[in-house]
Amino acid sequence: QVQLVESGGGLVQPGGSLRLSCAASGRIFSIYAMGWYRQAPGKQRELVAINITSRSTNYADSVKGRFTISIDNAKNTVYLQMASLKPEDTAVYYCYATLGATPGAYKTYWGQGTQVTVSS
Repeated sequence: QVQLVESGGGLVQPGGSLRLSCAASGRIFSIYAMGWYRQAPGKQRELVAINITSRSTNYADSVKGRFTISIDNAKNTVYLQMASLKPEDTAVYYCYATLGATPGAYKTYWGQGTQVTVSS
């Protein structure tokens, strides 16, 4: 069974920085993509950033230039470096990974979510 474990959330002042981490463990044959969504109170879950391994990265317009996504393939870990944080970045951040436990059998997995609060 594959598990995604997130860490790094917390309370930060506007303009500050945080780094989220998400490690995938279990039976992993290959990873197609890893990324982050977020959900603020009363809002729908939205894509923040996605890294399609060895190919491309995409960001929500609202975070371009402030957030950076990266993957450590050796550790099956995705990171989200967040800078110049704004109160509107406050949300629960969810990690996801589309990966195959066996060749050709890809499935999407989700982390449990980590709270990011931007407030003075």
